[in-house]
Amino acid sequence: MVDVNIKFDEQGLIPAIVQDQQSGEVLMLAYMNKDSLEKTIETKQTWFFSRSRQELWNKGATSGHVQHVKGISYDCDQDALLVQVEQVGPACHTGERSCFYRDIPVEGEPTYKRDIVHDVFKSITDRKENPKPGSYTNYLFDEGVDKILKKISEESGEVIIGAKNNDHENLAMEIADLTYHVLVLMVEQGLSIEDVKEVLTNRMKGDSDE
Repeated sequence: MVDVNIKFDEQGLIPAIVQDQQSGEVLMLAYMNKDSLEKTIETKQTWFFSRSRQELWNKGATSGHVQHVKGISYDCDQDALLVQVEQVGPACHTGERSCFYRDIPVEGEPTYKRDIVHDVFKSITDRKENPKPGSYTNYLFDEGVDKILKKISEESGEVIIGAKNNDHENLAMEIADLTYHVLVLMVEQGLSIEDVKEVLTNRMKGDSDE
């Protein structure tokens, strides 16, 4: 039984925003009723209520693209849920990673990708697993860890120069280069982004001033 004061609407439903636990990407929006919320908690997989079919449905039961629940939060008004998941495959029935894959242009405002670091990491991992002739990433893997470390050293120096010159545009570019090469090193060494996040999370818990 759900023992918190969740406010369902007059139809007995509550909107549930589903978010990728690792990247923070919003994957989809669906609705839960009391039964589907309880099944979600019980099974640790997402269950929703279909307003068109008037029945419960288990995300990924047919496609295999299940969502393993890692946490559930509710908002200040207690009338909306945030479900953090580990997504298997795409979340959207169209085959897109997220249901929110189309943008409404806002004049003068760039569209930033919150999960871009994860996307770059995945791209680097794919290059390692599926080498592409002429790829700079594969060149680094072929040359080995010493070459990767040399590039990290070089890019670190460029970051320092950019900061000393107070050149924000150049500094952003150099930090991006450094980040890319660090990600290559992580893939080469078998380290995941979650490994680093775990260290940072534990540090934050131990020292809130860090």
